[in-house]
Amino acid sequence: MYHICFYQILAYTDGLHGKWLFSEIRSVFSRRYLLQNTALEIFMANRGKAILLGRSVNCNCSTLCINSFMAHASQLPIGALNPKRAAFFAERYETWEDDQVPKFHYGTHYSTASFALTWLLRIEPFTTFFLNLQGGKFDHADRAFSSVSRAWRNCQRDTSDIKELVPEFYYLPEMFVNFNNYNLGVMDDGTVVSDVELPPWAKTPEEFVRINRLALESEFVSCQLHQWIDLIFGYKQQGPEAVRSLNVFYYLTYEGAVNLNSIMDPMLREAVEAQIRSFGQTPSQVLIEPHPPRSSAMQLSPLMFTDQAQQDVIMVLKFPSNSPVTHVAANTQPGLANSAVITVTVNRLFAVNKWHNLPAHQGAVQDQPYQLPVEIDPLIASNTGMHRRQITDLLDQSIQVHSQCFVITSDNRYILVCGFWDKSFRVYSTDTGKLMQVVFGHWDVVTCLGRSESYIGGNCYILSGSRDATLLLWYWNGKTNSIGDNTNGETAAPRAILTGHDYEITCAAICAELGVVISGSKEGSCLIHSMNGDLLRTLEAPENCVKAKLIQASREGHCVIYYDNGHFCVFSVNGKLHSTMETDDNIRAIQLSRDGQYLLTGGDNGVVMVWQVYDLKQLFAYPGCDAGIRSMTLSYDQRCIMTGMASGSIVVFYNDFNRWHHEYQTRY
Repeated sequence: MYHICFYQILAYTDGLHGKWLFSEIRSVFSRRYLLQNTALEIFMANRGKAILLGRSVNCNCSTLCINSFMAHASQLPIGALNPKRAAFFAERYETWEDDQVPKFHYGTHYSTASFALTWLLRIEPFTTFFLNLQGGKFDHADRAFSSVSRAWRNCQRDTSDIKELVPEFYYLPEMFVNFNNYNLGVMDDGTVVSDVELPPWAKTPEEFVRINRLALESEFVSCQLHQWIDLIFGYKQQGPEAVRSLNVFYYLTYEGAVNLNSIMDPMLREAVEAQIRSFGQTPSQVLIEPHPPRSSAMQLSPLMFTDQAQQDVIMVLKFPSNSPVTHVAANTQPGLANSAVITVTVNRLFAVNKWHNLPAHQGAVQDQPYQLPVEIDPLIASNTGMHRRQITDLLDQSIQVHSQCFVITSDNRYILVCGFWDKSFRVYSTDTGKLMQVVFGHWDVVTCLGRSESYIGGNCYILSGSRDATLLLWYWNGKTNSIGDNTNGETAAPRAILTGHDYEITCAAICAELGVVISGSKEGSCLIHSMNGDLLRTLEAPENCVKAKLIQASREGHCVIYYDNGHFCVFSVNGKLHSTMETDDNIRAIQLSRDGQYLLTGGDNGVVMVWQVYDLKQLFAYPGCDAGIRSMTLSYDQRCIMTGMASGSIVVFYNDFNRWHHEYQTRY
């Protein structure tokens, strides 16, 4: 009971729980992982093997119509979705007469090592694990995972098949393709097993995964998911509610059902351990009360569904210098002592502009004066103390100053600058403008910088690219506020050296969550490296895409690259080209949404465009500005888009990705 009570408190008091309930986190996937990680923390302490669960949509339809199905499916275990099969399991429970074994509905389980490996047998390391489990051979072809529709039918009709999906169904299209050309056998009807046969509504594995994920993230599932949580992690997992919900499994699958230390017979103990290991284990029970339902998107953003939409342009802030704003960064996360929007101009004058959060929605603060979200830096506004806002060190004369010449630390206290003639990049204080550190490592001028997401304490990775055709990966220490430890005055050393390019590095991005670095050069293909420096992939773009200018990478595995000929390409992190698009604007800035579904672009035409990432379909165009866009960023809550303009100003646009989600996403 201690474990359950302790982790119940954890599950309910974790900040993510409240954000998910009130739809501040839209992702169902994220909520499932919050609960799974909580359950796994208990589970790993007692069993040492993880269980991850899933739930699919109807895979027999020619079109995807899942509203009523998904709402119904979340309320029942997968074994009870078919009424005839549910009646069979209910009768088994009621007629069970064994004094040694407690009653159960299901003698098998929804997740076992064997089931998980069956789904994933086409990709390593799961192929090797599967072969080890099967004595070095693939299973009989008729039992292999060869068709999504066939697997769906089996789990609806076969009384021994109640397996759930694995999370990879929602993000890993490679699991459906036999890239390694394994000999998976021939079925009794003569069908050769190779790639997985997809449902009629999905033409490619990528489309299947995308639509499956959209179904998972739909309002129907979001508002019903608490019932699925009750079955898997909550009060319907055990006891009378489990009986009423047809959710009772073989007793050895439950935590604490048997004390292995009390079994003195070694053969019996080994048999029990084998049973537990091979035939499934139920996650630890995290909640003993009904999980609260989630708020709908209507409650989150009611104006999204009305004609009283917020104005697209919130404000324009003009700086006295008139120099183009070539870099803008918004570190506005809650709890930050000095939330600010930091801008840097072409002549290296920076401003620390105070940030004020927007109200929840229009009308929320009608009795209070409206406060603009960005307040100009008082030192810039008063034209006093300008020496504290000017980077006076000279750059190499051949360097064209652009957005990737600068990086702002997540606490807004330091600015990193590259492009110096001495082949260094440098760290400056945003408070005083003083030079804090000079970092050497390249053999030629540093041409671009990048920063990973920050960890607790402000630690992060810094990436530098150079004319010497290499990239160096550095570690920013949030405690010492410097590159490297720098405690003993030692020269900072890079964590990794990334090679493979033949020409000057023009752009790069780092995604620490995926452990990859994506980079482009003046000529040649873009490359993907691991953060250890290993070359993983070459991204083969169409022939007319030569020089990469801008790169963005998402934790969902999308790599968006803009080339100097006006072409966009979207790659998967595994190197597959998903889509291309040509634009007539000279794009200067791109930004991905946090979930990787939407792309914002801005260029010389002065128009911010919103695109769907997976097919680069245009969703929206904001009102045009009277100057070109040189840089772009999003506020932490993603409700504001800030663009740095060639006229020396910033423009703040109101944004609501939920609006694009509900207006433009595929209807089910």
